[in-house]
Parts: sequence; C-alpha cells; structure tokens
Amino acid sequence: MSQQLRGIDSKTITQNILKAGLKKLLEVSETDVVIVGAGPSGLSCAYYLAREGAKVLVVERRLSFGGGIGGGGMLIPAIVVEPALKELLERDFRIRYTDLGEVLVVDPAELIAKLACAAIDAGAKVLLGVSVEDIVTDRERRRILGVVINWTAVHMAGLWVDPLFIRSRVVVDATGHEAAVVNIASRKMRLKIEIPGEGPAVPEVAEELVVKYSGRVAPGLYTTGMAAAAVHGLPRMGPIFGGMLLSGKKTAEEILRELKSETAAEAKS
Repeated sequence: MSQQLRGIDSKTITQNILKAGLKKLLEVSETDVVIVGAGPSGLSCAYYLAREGAKVLVVERRLSFGGGIGGGGMLIPAIVVEPALKELLERDFRIRYTDLGEVLVVDPAELIAKLACAAIDAGAKVLLGVSVEDIVTDRERRRILGVVINWTAVHMAGLWVDPLFIRSRVVVDATGHEAAVVNIASRKMRLKIEIPGEGPAVPEVAEELVVKYSGRVAPGLYTTGMAAAAVHGLPRMGPIFGGMLLSGKKTAEEILRELKSETAAEAKS
C-alpha cells in the first residue's frame, strides 16, 4: 500500500523554507574558507578541507556543480584520469572507472555527483546561484578577509541590489579560466599580479604543472585548478582531470597548514 501524503498548506511551506534557508545563510556568513567555484578542483579542495574539520563554504554562480566536467570531451560522455589516481578515486570519492591501461575512463556525471556528495558529506556547505562581485580586505588592503556576494539572477537581470558579505580566513579562487577572484584582488589590492591566462594545450606537462603552481598568491588568497593555470600562464590539458583533483588536494593541504599555524600563534598570544 502506498503511503498517503498529508496536505501541507502554503504558509507552512514558505515559513519553513525561510527558517531553514535564512538559518543556513546566517551560519555561513563567517567561515574558515570560502571556495569560489564548484568545479572539480573546488569540490576536491572543499572535501579535503572539510574532512579535516575546517569550516568550508563553496559558492557557485550557476545552479549546478561540475564546472567543465559535464561536457566530457567535446560532448562525448567520457573523461580520462591518470592511472596513478586509482586509489584516490576509490578511497576518497568511490568513483568507478574503466582501466584501459594508459588511462582510466570515468563517467562525467558520476564524477560530478560523487565529488559534490563527498564534499557535502564531509561537512562543506554550498550556495548555488551566488556570484562573487568583490572582496573584503583589511583597512590597508594587505589581506583578504572574505568575499562580497549577490545572487547571480540579480546580475543577470541588471538590477542594482546591494550585496552581502561573507567573512573568512581564506578565499580560494576556483573560478576556472577567468581567475575571477584573483583579477578582482589584483585591481583592488594593487597587487600588480599579471594574469596571462592559460597557454596552448600541452597535456603531457599541464597536469603536473597545475598541481605544482596551485596555492597561495596573496595573503588570504589561494588558487586551484584552471584559475592557477590562468594566473601562471600554464598550458591547458583538455578533458583529463587528475590534475584538477590533485590541485584541489594540494591547495587544501597548504591552507590547513596555514590555519593550524595561525591557530597556534593565536593560542600563544
């Protein structure tokens, strides 16, 4: 016998959405780390940070996860990952793959879903449909202290609506090719960071380089994934995603060291 659904009136629906939704917004208004972008490196970074107890918020301008994963390779529903990441795929994300020897082939939809689930299950919070339009700094503009956010729909409609602020100890630019947060910080903090954008495709070295160059670019600001490639002029790699996952992991490990160092220094003082 199917269970009978009990009728719920319109007032109850609205009031409970407001209670829960506004409570979540209040809870994430101050956090350890804000990750801007819910692509593969951003979600990977969120997972490894949250797993270690950091309070993490991911903001994504679209209403979906995945960044460049979903299109596979030229809309063909498959992507590849290096064989060296077998254990990581299995242990951390429970992602299935087909081992073809030279590469592991992964389903894009599964990769998106399981990266997102892993990050959320580890404790990361996510806001979809939210854009970062500015940064928060100290008075001397020496360190980033958070981001300025608004609903993407407000930007798309061309409306003048004042934003709100998210305070954080660290901001991660995981916005991909545009490196949007670093671009804002470079202008607003007078950092004089040149952002050449990624270079032509050289997949043989691009994966290793994006991991190597992911990390801190300014006080309170880190890059991961293609944002790191854009900032450092690294070659692009196409529909292979091992570097994205390891880039997020490396950035998370650097941030955790910084957070622990700051916490230890605060305890001594």
